[in-house]
Amino acid sequence: MRILVTGGCGFIGSHFVRRLAAAGEEVVVLDKLTYSGNRANLEGVPHEFVRGDIADAVTATGAADGCEAIVNFAAETHVDRSIAAAGEFITTDVFGTHVLLEFARVAGIRFVQV
Repeated sequence: MRILVTGGCGFIGSHFVRRLAAAGEEVVVLDKLTYSGNRANLEGVPHEFVRGDIADAVTATGAADGCEAIVNFAAETHVDRSIAAAGEFITTDVFGTHVLLEFARVAGIRFVQV
């Protein structure tokens, strides 16, 4: 199965990607590589990497094209950052999730929100 994992370079997402790859799944990772994403978390793990934002419909749908499922780990999560930059949280956590959900709905594929 070809699976898109968003936020796959973060701590939790990268462990999930490792498990999928070890199980023989084909993994595409879409990650913005902000404060919590690190490409080194996936060193030695077979995957296709796309650097981008889930709120960018062109990038997100391009990464999801051909996938049979989307697992969304991408999120702005630190409370102190939400106070300083609430707009970034709304863009990623609300609009970005909407972009992924719409793609999954139209494509008829599975979507898991973490």
